[in-house]
Amino acid sequence: MSQWIKVGRDDEIAEGHARVVVADGQRIALARVEGKLFAMEDRCSHDGGPLGEGELFGPLLECPRHGARFDVKTGQPVTLPAVLPVKTFPVQVKDGDVLVEI
Repeated sequence: MSQWIKVGRDDEIAEGHARVVVADGQRIALARVEGKLFAMEDRCSHDGGPLGEGELFGPLLECPRHGARFDVKTGQPVTLPAVLPVKTFPVQVKDGDVLVEI
């Protein structure tokens, strides 16, 4: 059964940036692109690198280890060496709180 978990405040993440949050024991990369928040697992499908520590290039989050880029909206890899997608999570903002559905 899924649940919505508070992971922070809406004003804590700036446009064009990503950060790592923890929801129900899971590390999640949270990114703001074009004013909207997106959440994906904080684990590169290539070698388990920390995606949330990577840099955003538009909607693409780059793994800091080997440069694989993932679309934050879909979790799909768009560059090698990653070929498998990462899991994404629904996000909502309620009364200034950021909630991720786990």
